[in-house]
Amino acid sequence: MLEPSHNNELPAIPGKRYFTIGEVSELCAVKPHVLRYWEQEFPQLKPVKRRGNRRYYQREDVLTIRQIRSLLYEEGYTIGGARQRMEDDGEQGVRPAEIKAVIQESIRDLEEVLELLKPASR
Repeated sequence: MLEPSHNNELPAIPGKRYFTIGEVSELCAVKPHVLRYWEQEFPQLKPVKRRGNRRYYQREDVLTIRQIRSLLYEEGYTIGGARQRMEDDGEQGVRPAEIKAVIQESIRDLEEVLELLKPASR
């Protein structure tokens, strides 16, 4: 598993609509029990629950989890401080960590497309 300080090394988020808790755990380098705890602590995190109370996260949820992870593990916030920061960011309508994550992911996606478009070596 990745060290907390390596958020920039998290894998790209696939173009799926829903993710299971196991998939989100791998995408965000956070154990499933931590995700369930964060759901209780952060009102912004509301995965869809279906059959048998199974959680299904959407892309926005994964980005929110990555932002929470960054606040807690990289910036050193407490749970309460991170919750307050998330609320303040939500009121302002700007989430710098989320924007940065989307930009980095877009760059990776574009680099992959560029590799596919390069002519085959002869």
